[in-house]
Amino acid sequence: MRQLALSLAPQPLPSLGNFVPGRNAELLAMLSALAAGDRSERMVYIWGGHGCGKTHLLQAMRSAFSARDVPVAQLDGAMVLADVPPPEVVLADDVEQLDEQSQERLFNVYNAQRDGGGVLIAAGAVPSARLPLREDLMTRLGWGLAYEVHGLSDDEKMAAMTEHARARGFNLGREVIEYLFRRQARDLPALLGLLEALDRYSLENKRAITIPLVRELLSDADG
Repeated sequence: MRQLALSLAPQPLPSLGNFVPGRNAELLAMLSALAAGDRSERMVYIWGGHGCGKTHLLQAMRSAFSARDVPVAQLDGAMVLADVPPPEVVLADDVEQLDEQSQERLFNVYNAQRDGGGVLIAAGAVPSARLPLREDLMTRLGWGLAYEVHGLSDDEKMAAMTEHARARGFNLGREVIEYLFRRQARDLPALLGLLEALDRYSLENKRAITIPLVRELLSDADG
């Protein structure tokens, strides 16, 4: 596809407001209260499969805390959080991927946050009891609140796509969404990425997003 000369609207950043809750309404309400300053629950573990929204929620929480000038840092994969002591809020994504050194650091961060009044929100692919981590860390992650992040139904994904399109300033007809669902993997991040490509392609060609335009784009991609 040709590159647009005009600048494009930026992709909306993950926020609590643009997270489609589906069956996660209780989790979203708890995180919203935590972001607003409620400290009745400070240790939280969320888990779920690929594409369920865990990383979206962690990124949204980071933005929410930063907007209130609350010190926040993130630990993910094999990255070791260097701050000692940790900031008021620590977010840890993909904890099942932590190497031995990072597990030691997260164990110490957990204890520091628990004893010092800080917040720790961790996320993983499986329930805490099934994490491939050292036992003392696995146990601690199970002490606080734990929520499964439920993936969205097809109808909820369609609603998310409609809202994503609206946030970028274009309308997406139901027939286009259903066409995409019949021909693409129903992974929401992948579908939203496809919407980004459709938006660019439609602007480049100065045409509305219709099924014929989608066919053209997918044909170009396949070719």
